[in-house]
Amino acid sequence: MMERLNLALFVVEAIAYFAIMVTLLHFRHRIGLGVFLTALGVMHFMETYLAAVFYVALPFGIVSPGSSVFFAGKLMMILMLYLKEDAATVRQPIYGLFLGNLMTVGIAWFLQLHIPVDLTGGRGADFGFLNEMGWLMIWGTALLYIDSLGIILLYEKLGRFIQRWVVLRFMLSGLALLTFDQVGFFAVLHYFVGVPLSVFWGGWLAKMLSVCIYSGLFAAYQFAVRRHGATLAQRSISDVFNDLTFRERYQDLLSRSGRDTLTGVLDRNSMELDGPQLVRDSLEREETMTVLLLDADNFKDVNDRFGHLEGDEVLKAVASQFATVLRPTDRLFRFGGEEFVVLCPRTNHAEGLLLAEHLRWQVAGTVRNLEGQPITVSIGVATLGPDSVSFNGLLAVADDRLYQAKKCGRNCVVGQNGKVAAA
Repeated sequence: MMERLNLALFVVEAIAYFAIMVTLLHFRHRIGLGVFLTALGVMHFMETYLAAVFYVALPFGIVSPGSSVFFAGKLMMILMLYLKEDAATVRQPIYGLFLGNLMTVGIAWFLQLHIPVDLTGGRGADFGFLNEMGWLMIWGTALLYIDSLGIILLYEKLGRFIQRWVVLRFMLSGLALLTFDQVGFFAVLHYFVGVPLSVFWGGWLAKMLSVCIYSGLFAAYQFAVRRHGATLAQRSISDVFNDLTFRERYQDLLSRSGRDTLTGVLDRNSMELDGPQLVRDSLEREETMTVLLLDADNFKDVNDRFGHLEGDEVLKAVASQFATVLRPTDRLFRFGGEEFVVLCPRTNHAEGLLLAEHLRWQVAGTVRNLEGQPITVSIGVATLGPDSVSFNGLLAVADDRLYQAKKCGRNCVVGQNGKVAAA
């Protein structure tokens, strides 16, 4: 009975921690990012203290909520912070914690040189405790730095294989890095504090449970955010925070000159530069590529019925949903009006049709007009080689197939063999 009650409290603690922290992160532009970072930082002493001295019995073992709930939650929040901001922002709380912990140890050592006056009936400062906790926090922060870098690297590397499954990447990254952290931090707890080895497995299972809880909550948060048209940014990754941040900001600066101001995707001028070059590169390397030409169905009716401002919101939502499906190597452009072009290097015709169908399904399932009616897209698909060996030729073939998709009733994909999918 006691173990079940502790487990219920464990789950409630995880949910409450996530709810509070994700609320601070979500509203960071209104209340300031410093509120989130401060809340993240002030928990560090409590996490370390609880990990050292406070344990409870759960059905699968003895665990510390400080390590299993709060530290695990902090690491997952750092990954979410990276997704929302950049690597430079991620390193700020880590460096701040590390320096603060060094100061704790240094001040505790220096204060011992004083000759204190006893005014509290023998309840003097426990400098041994401060020293012990200080070094534990320093080690914990060092691990947090490694964990943070590792979880970002792993999240991005997994994107090469499961780019569309954001929540799965989130969960797998957390499971792997918290396993590493459990080994590293428990070794120090065992050596310095005397925590028994039997606690290791219970703590590890508790961290795995926490990751699953946080991943489920993250999925719910993603769903709620996407309903309002928001998406997570996709970023390249290097192996240190400085390179991460520099590359993100440099690429963002370069890309702004070729961005469509309404939807944020690449504009037609960028397409006219990148498209022919991509075709030449693909021919030289003897690789295939596929072009998708997408058009929002009945878009004129949206403008006529609800006004151009609502039409703009629909276009932004459509482009946003495209971004949730496309792979890191795909390039999305606004061709003009309600038309978009996707260039897919190293993608054959069958793969292009599958991607096009996924895009069609994603938009139809998520984007609505003001009356709740679904917005759909029609797509024409053309592939380098069988259809044309020039970029303009590929666009012409894709445009012809898009026209066929419109004639077939819209909300469908047309490739080399005609209509391949429909609602």
